[in-house]
Amino acid sequence: MELDQATGLRNMNRRKMVKVIAVTGGKGGVGKTNVSINLAVSLAAQGQRVVVLDADLGLANVDVLLGLRVHKNISHVLSGECDLEEIMLQGPQGISIVPASSGMRSMVELTPTEHAGLVRAFSELQDDYDVLIVDTAAGISDMVLSFSRASQDVVVVVCDEPTSITDAYALIKILNREHGLFKFKIVANMVRSLREGQELFAKLTKVTDRFLDVALELVAIVPFDENVRRSVRKQKVVVEEFPKSAASIAYKTLASKVTTWPIPSQPQGHLTFFVEQLLNDAVREQEDSLSE
Repeated sequence: MELDQATGLRNMNRRKMVKVIAVTGGKGGVGKTNVSINLAVSLAAQGQRVVVLDADLGLANVDVLLGLRVHKNISHVLSGECDLEEIMLQGPQGISIVPASSGMRSMVELTPTEHAGLVRAFSELQDDYDVLIVDTAAGISDMVLSFSRASQDVVVVVCDEPTSITDAYALIKILNREHGLFKFKIVANMVRSLREGQELFAKLTKVTDRFLDVALELVAIVPFDENVRRSVRKQKVVVEEFPKSAASIAYKTLASKVTTWPIPSQPQGHLTFFVEQLLNDAVREQEDSLSE
């Protein structure tokens, strides 16, 4: 297993770097997965090679929103039953999707064989993609924190509800105080106006400025748009189904910004770091459980 991991990580280091973006939100129902898939499709339309990892390993939903049929998922890759290419699904604009499963064990419970499989899987991704979007689960579970801290950029999706703001703050607080993350990108989602989006961001920054040492950046204001709901019902992405809608324009504008985000050479911003962090988190969790 150690040889497999070392070989995989060396191979990843020799290849080009991939922009790794975690899309998270603290609270469920804020539209996080919609942001992930519409951003992915918009990036692909702008010439980027994009893969979306459904990191909600317990309640997969990327494939459902896109109307895709899953035969095998990442659990089969991690167990060595197949390679990544066999499970990858193709979505709109040629984006690739790594599907998750319902009821899969969390990352901290992966076996040594599955750990090696994770490294091999991501080393295979390295050659073919420019951007990896990690669509995390809702909440502040260890799994969400692991995926977020392993990514180069953390995009926090928040809507104008007290619980959404509170949960987004809780997520940012934990990632900052316990894991040393300092910069967070904010998407104000499902707002009624540009001003409401700006006020929502102001509410969040008022709290973080008072209690945390973090830097928040408002990267998108996505308006409430009935076309998004219509697209979901059709299992389509709004940027293709209703390309001129207000939400679509916001997603495309966000994608243009993402292409300008730099990829630092060390230590974050590439798949080697992403996988190493996930493995390190898993080892720490296992050691903590054994010591209790």
